[in-house]
Amino acid sequence: MVVVDGRSSASQGVSLYQLAEFMQTLQVQTAYNLDGGGSATLYFNGQVINNPTSDGRVFKERKVSDILYVG
Repeated sequence: MVVVDGRSSASQGVSLYQLAEFMQTLQVQTAYNLDGGGSATLYFNGQVINNPTSDGRVFKERKVSDILYVG
């Protein structure tokens, strides 16, 4: 599972092309991009473990209607 923070003072972010190149270095055969930037939040063991941003300045989770849940 890969999550990329959006562009902000704490993160450069990546373009879709850069992300595709990175996935190739991991030898990924098939990848699916759910969303990009600030709405990308990785939550694990009760904690947000990345730096999601709602507007590039404020670091907090943005409300979205879709999730990918792995149990």
